[in-house]
Parts: sequence; C-alpha cells; structure tokens
Amino acid sequence: MKLRAALLPLALLTVIGATSCVREYTCQCMIKYSGQPGLPDSFMREYSIRDTKDKAKELCKANSFTATDAKSNITTQENCDLY
Repeated sequence: MKLRAALLPLALLTVIGATSCVREYTCQCMIKYSGQPGLPDSFMREYSIRDTKDKAKELCKANSFTATDAKSNITTQENCDLY
C-alpha cells in the first residue's frame, strides 16, 4: 500500500512533465514567384504545428524550398520559419 501511495505522485509528475513541452506553434511560409512579368505577388501561408519547440522548428523549416520550372523559367521560393 505504501509503495502504491509513493508511485502515484511520481506517475503524475511524469505525465505532467512529458506533456508540458508540447505546445502549438505557428509556422509562417513566405511564398514568392519570379522570372516572368504578371506573376502573383508574394503571400504568406500559416499553419499550426503541435510539438516540442525544437521539433516544430525542424518540421517548419523542412517546408522551405526553391524550384525553377525549366520551360517557363518561373522560380518559386518558399521560406518557412517558426513564430
């Protein structure tokens, strides 16, 4: 009985500690087109990531890219950062 009473607070602290680092963060991605006249203006896209701060930052930055279409010479650039 004493062992159970001692384990309950320890289990409670473990659960609270494990979940307290997980939060909701906002990933903002600036999308820009270039290479031809008349392309859309730059715009911002946002989405939520629920994870630890380091993992959320890693996931967010992984969405950044630059691509160029060889036929049209249009470059799409997306830069993402955690806020």
